[in-house]
Amino acid sequence: MGRIDVAAYIWPSYTGDEPRTRIFWEEGIGEWQTVKNTAPKDNGYFWNRKPLWGYQNEADPGVMEFQIREALNYGVNVFIYDWYWYDGRPFLENCLNDGFLKAANSRDMRFYLMWANHDAGYTWDKRNAGRVESTVWRGTCSPEDFERIGKHWIQDYFCRENYYRIDGKPVVSIYDLNNFVRSFGGTEETKRAMERLNREAVKTGLPGVHFQFIRWNGKSENLTGVDGEVIETTPELVSQLGFSSLTHYQFVHFADIDRDYREILPDVYKEWDKIDREFAIPYYPHVSIGWDNNPRFKDFRPGIVRNNTPEAFEEALRAAKQFAEKRGLPLVTINSWNEWTETSYLEPDDLNGYGYLEAVRRVFIGKGDLEK
Repeated sequence: MGRIDVAAYIWPSYTGDEPRTRIFWEEGIGEWQTVKNTAPKDNGYFWNRKPLWGYQNEADPGVMEFQIREALNYGVNVFIYDWYWYDGRPFLENCLNDGFLKAANSRDMRFYLMWANHDAGYTWDKRNAGRVESTVWRGTCSPEDFERIGKHWIQDYFCRENYYRIDGKPVVSIYDLNNFVRSFGGTEETKRAMERLNREAVKTGLPGVHFQFIRWNGKSENLTGVDGEVIETTPELVSQLGFSSLTHYQFVHFADIDRDYREILPDVYKEWDKIDREFAIPYYPHVSIGWDNNPRFKDFRPGIVRNNTPEAFEEALRAAKQFAEKRGLPLVTINSWNEWTETSYLEPDDLNGYGYLEAVRRVFIGKGDLEK
């Protein structure tokens, strides 16, 4: 088979260009505010690291031109943009629309959307995270809104030459399956909504839509700061709805992550094999870099991946590549390009430098490290 595509999720919060972000990050630089202002906890724990590229505005096309070039140099050739719809309109689209799509080299990088349709609470607001348990916006939408969403996706994204496709169909992921079904009032209504979107895509000359869902398995109920609900997705439900593939967003959604990275990996591989046996649709293997969401909270939060070195991450990448090659799969997903406040990012920092990007390059391009 040809080269496997390497897709990294993008959390589009590193800009202050979206006015509604000010309710969470009042300094006007998006969640860089949380990264920049980290401080020691009462128990002495200190998450202390800085981005080598600085606190860049990722809604700036010049910034994204640089990031696209770096990603491609190191083997990441697809960006998966977390996409939001709250209160009847998009949220955090600036990084995609103003940064990525206006970058001079944007056509060199493919992209697709993951609808991050979880409820939004105060996890993003460090002043209240873990202390105020209320919902700012619901992740559900009305059927009428979904019609608007679908037209927006088709007209503004799916028809672009660099939108990522499988079997010619534009791919869109659904993060929170419970909220997705709840939006339409049941599984049959949800299936009909997906079919309507598929027909709208066909009208524009596309062969349809490749619906991908994000797999959870219900083991995150004791964790804090995880966006979304505990979701147990069954093969029967997935087949009934008409999804075409599945992947994961984070190891934290299905594994005990409060241990060493290499101790977690056997459970990850078992999960891959289980899904491969039980689901009739393809599973694209997923690799997370780590988990530690302490930057978002004033109090210490247990549940931290330890010793997630670039070398350990490289082991997981090699296993994912082998899994994909054995089954003839075109795609591997990575969490993430820039989830700094969850400590799972490829962007270089002052702790590991370009180590994680170099691991991707060695595994998927096969060349040695670049001189920087």
